[in-house]
Amino acid sequence: MRPQVVAHRGASHEIAEHTLAAYVAALDIGAEALECDVRLTADGHLVCVHDRTLRRTAQTRGTVSSMELADLAQLDFASWKNPWNELDDEAPDRDEALDRVLTMRHLIETVRDYSERSGRRVELAIETKHPTRYGGLVEKLLVELLTEYGWTGRDAPVRVMSFSHTALQRVERLAPELRVVQLIERARNWSVLSRVVGPDWIIGPGIRMLRDHPKLGRRIAGSGHEMHVWTVNKKSDLKLCLDLGVKAVISDRPDHMLELLGE
Repeated sequence: MRPQVVAHRGASHEIAEHTLAAYVAALDIGAEALECDVRLTADGHLVCVHDRTLRRTAQTRGTVSSMELADLAQLDFASWKNPWNELDDEAPDRDEALDRVLTMRHLIETVRDYSERSGRRVELAIETKHPTRYGGLVEKLLVELLTEYGWTGRDAPVRVMSFSHTALQRVERLAPELRVVQLIERARNWSVLSRVVGPDWIIGPGIRMLRDHPKLGRRIAGSGHEMHVWTVNKKSDLKLCLDLGVKAVISDRPDHMLELLGE
C-alpha cells in the first residue's frame, strides 16, 4: 500500500505556506492530508503559523504570541512568496481573504466541509510548536477545539505532532485515543525516545536524517512503529521512503509526489 501524501503547510512550494490559498490548492490537486503548525495568540486563538516571529512570512516585527488575532488579521502573509507579483500587470487579482492569517478553526472547517462535499476523506496533521510562553495551554486548547468537532477518537481524521515528547504526553492524557506523532530531527535522539514513546505512537523522522543514517531508518521501521517522514520533495527521497515502508510522506510538492506514485 502506498504512503499517504500530506501537503506540508499546504501546497507551499508554489503558494505562501499556511494561507488558505495554499490549502485549497492542495485539496484541489488531491492531497490526502494537510499538515499545519499551530501557535497561540495573546488573546487565546490558535493560528496556523510556523515561525515564532512574523519577520519572514508577514514582513513585520513582533511575535505571534504577543499579538491578538485582530492585529494578525491585518497582516499580509502571502506577498513574501512572490514579491514581484504586484508589478505584474497580467497577474490575476488576489482574494485578500486567502492571504491572511489562518485560524485552526477555519482550517478544520475547510477540511470538514471539503470532505463532506467531495466524499473524499482528507486528514489533518497538526504540529504544536515548542517552546512557547503558553506551555501546555496550546495542547489543552487544541484538544478542546477538536472535541467540538468530535475529532478526538481513534478514527478521527486528525493526528497531533510535536518534537516535544512532553507535549505529546499531554495530548495523550487529554485525548487518549487521538493519534500522536513523535517528530525527530536528530539521529541521536532516537536512542532515548525509543524507550519512552508509547507503543501506538507514530514516529516522524526528517528525510535528511534518514539519508544520513540509513541504519537508523531500518531500526525505526523494524521497531513496530508507523513512520511518517518530512519533508519529502524528490524522487530519490520518495524511493527511500517506499523502501522503508513509510506510511505518510509530508511534502511541499504534493502534486509531484502524487504524480510519482501514479507512475
